[in-house]
Amino acid sequence: MGRGVEAAAGPAAGGGATFGRSSAWPRILRAVAAGAAAGVLAAGVGARQAPAPLPEVALSALPAEAQQTKKLILAGGPFPYAKDGTVFFNRERLLPPHTRGFYREYTVATPGARNRGARRIVCGGDVPTAPQACYYTADHYASFARIVDGR
Repeated sequence: MGRGVEAAAGPAAGGGATFGRSSAWPRILRAVAAGAAAGVLAAGVGARQAPAPLPEVALSALPAEAQQTKKLILAGGPFPYAKDGTVFFNRERLLPPHTRGFYREYTVATPGARNRGARRIVCGGDVPTAPQACYYTADHYASFARIVDGR
């Protein structure tokens, strides 16, 4: 057994591929892998899909505490909670994809809650006091609605 041991589809069978140093298998495997990758990309399999369009909510339809939080965001504070204005990482991937640091989160006070509660406004943009878009969640990031009617 040495160089040139023929495969079942080798030269004797008219296939031309052999095992050993002159083997065509590395070329064949690379071609198959490239073709499979191209097929996966063309089909979109494994590709991250954009989130579904989010519902919209008028700022005036939100709780008074959310309206107050929105005013504080546009004014640059002061915010009642230390976590307000920190980066929101969009781990749930429910908001449109952007680079890290694009989104910031703000607490919407919940009357009677002893902690920050579940309500938040998440805004995105380069300038925190002039956000490109803001989103409201009443269920701690399980769902969002885009805030419309002013910024």
